This record gives sequence, C-alpha cells and structure tokens, in this order.
Amino acid sequence: MKRIHLDKIASATASLDISPQALISDEIVSAPGYVLAVRALDRKNVYNQIETLEGRMVRVYPGDVIAGVLGHRRALHGHAGVVPMHLTPGQIIHLLNLGGVIGQCTSSNPQVGPPLRVEVLGSVLHFPVIGTRQGVPAHIKMNALPAVKTLGASPPVVFISGTCMNSGKTLAACEVVRYLAGRKGLKVGVAKLTGVSLRRDTLSMLDCGATRALSFTDAGYPSTDAQSAPEAARAVLGALCSPADEALDVIVAELGDGLLGEYGVLPILEQPDVLGRQVVHVCCAVDPVGAFGAASIFKNTLKSTVDVFAGPVTDNLVGRSYIESGLGVAARNAHLDPEGFGQAVFAALGGDAPALTTEAHHKEPHHVAV
Repeated sequence: MKRIHLDKIASATASLDISPQALISDEIVSAPGYVLAVRALDRKNVYNQIETLEGRMVRVYPGDVIAGVLGHRRALHGHAGVVPMHLTPGQIIHLLNLGGVIGQCTSSNPQVGPPLRVEVLGSVLHFPVIGTRQGVPAHIKMNALPAVKTLGASPPVVFISGTCMNSGKTLAACEVVRYLAGRKGLKVGVAKLTGVSLRRDTLSMLDCGATRALSFTDAGYPSTDAQSAPEAARAVLGALCSPADEALDVIVAELGDGLLGEYGVLPILEQPDVLGRQVVHVCCAVDPVGAFGAASIFKNTLKSTVDVFAGPVTDNLVGRSYIESGLGVAARNAHLDPEGFGQAVFAALGGDAPALTTEAHHKEPHHVAV
C-alpha cells in the first residue's frame, strides 16, 4: 500500500468520493467496476480528454495520474474494449471513453484514431470503516443505488431510443425536457439507462430544466450489456419513483447506443414491468431504412409501436413524408422544430389530460400500477 497523488479523477468514479491523495495497492481485481490508478502515456490530438467529477472536460497529458474504472465498451463510432482477465502494475491498457472507463482496446473507429495508452499503477483503496487502515479495492457499486427486483408504481415514462449512437437521442431528450418542464410546468426526472459511463448527457438534461438525474453508473455499472441493463434500469427508475422531495410528473429516459447495439437496449424494453406502465416511445433514426427497421423491431419484437420519430431522418420533408405516410408515425425534428417535437411527445403522453397538468397532478398524483 502506498500513497499517490491523482491529477485527474474521472466522473465514472463519482459515487465513491475519492480523494486526490489516494492510497493504492498492487493487488488488483480485474473486473468491471473496480477503480484503478493509471498513468497516461500519450499525447493525442483527438479523443484526448476526460470528464471530471464536476462534469468538466479536461485534456489528458502524458504523465497525468488518473483514477479510472475498469469496464467494457462496444462502440460503433468509438473504441471497443474489454476488461483483461488479469492485471498487474506496469501493464499497459487503454482509456476507452471520456468518462474514464479503462480496459484493453480491441478495435477503434478511424475517426477517433488509436486509444490513449495508460500504465496501470494499482487499485485505488476504499476504507469502509472510518478510522481504520484496512482498505479494500474500490468498486463503484459500494455506494450505488439499491437493487430493485420489480418496478412498481411510476409516473409516465418517455423512452428515447435510436437506431445507433450519434442519431440525435440526447438532443431529443433535452428538447422533451425543455418542453415538458419549461412550457408545461411539469416536474421532470431524467435517466440514462444504457451505454458507457459519462455524465455529459444527464447534465445537459438538467440544464434544460430536469429536477433530478440518474444513470446506470449510479447503480454501480461502468457500462451496460444484455445481462446488466435490466438490473441497472430497475435501480435507476425505482430510485426516480421514490421522491427525495416531491413526486415527479414524468420521467425522460435515454437509452444509449442503438436498438441492436450490445448495451442492452432491447432487453430493457422487453421487461414486462418496464413496459407495463404508461410509456411513450421516441425513436431517433439516421435514414428511412433505419426508421423502417426500428418500426419493425417495435412491432415484431416488442409488440409495441414508436410514437414519434426524430433524428437526422427528419431533417427535411423527404424523410418526414416517408415516415408519416409509409409508417403512419408522427415525425418531428427536435433541432429544427423543437416546439412541434415537444407538442407531439406531449400529445402522445395524453396532452392536457389531468394527470399531465401540474395543478391536477399535485392534487392527485398520477401513478400507473404495474
């Protein structure tokens, strides 16, 4: 055990309150969620930043000592990587994402170039008993949201999914929040349910008027997959349904990556206790083929429907006309027509029904029984 100064503490570690003056150990548990101290080895011109605990993006320089979290990543437009079976001090691994998830890179998209290499220094220690020097390897589940076996009562949920990453999901989620909170005066909670740890998206939604934000990282997962995603989603949605101060009127939940990606979007939407409530589905597609495929997945796999399409496919009348005439679904562009997009989502929620007006809701809170 030795003391080390951490130059940068990644946002993926936020649940642990890690001090810059940390104690580390040579004993490393090589599994997702464990926190390591690593030293940056490269100077990169792209993909060269890390998100701090405050949500700031700061540049990584050679020699920086960073606290990151072991995890997997399967990104189409970024790095893909895994947690090695064994790790020892001095071993070289990689920074896989901006939130500070680290692992062994297996593939990269040419747009981001090779990953930034980091040297493993040791496990960051956590001291569960105050006043003792009996440290254990820190894991982000140590202060995580409690597990929820089955979701119960809930306010309505707006799910924002997409055909792939970078399809406009976060923009759409932000505009939904802005409309519901700013124009309709609703108390909105937001969630990021799948993907790789990064606070940027939920912070953007808070900036748009959300009152509370949680993500799968708060449930103790550095990234999600088909097995972990439903567990993480239940923990996050369950926590949002347990008000810290006042009940929410609606939850906006972004599902990172795409419907057919490997982060567990479909496994969440296939859960009966997730869909057994009042939900609205917004799907962001890049092109008409993607919109057609998404509509088919919702119909044939989920036995459900998309309520509103958004994303680049709606950038002009060509895509919007195909979706509305060919698929029979509302198509609105969250960037070019945020007002119309917000109205379409609000209408799918029930419009000005009593359950979705602030005054009526606070008199008689709306919860959908499962």
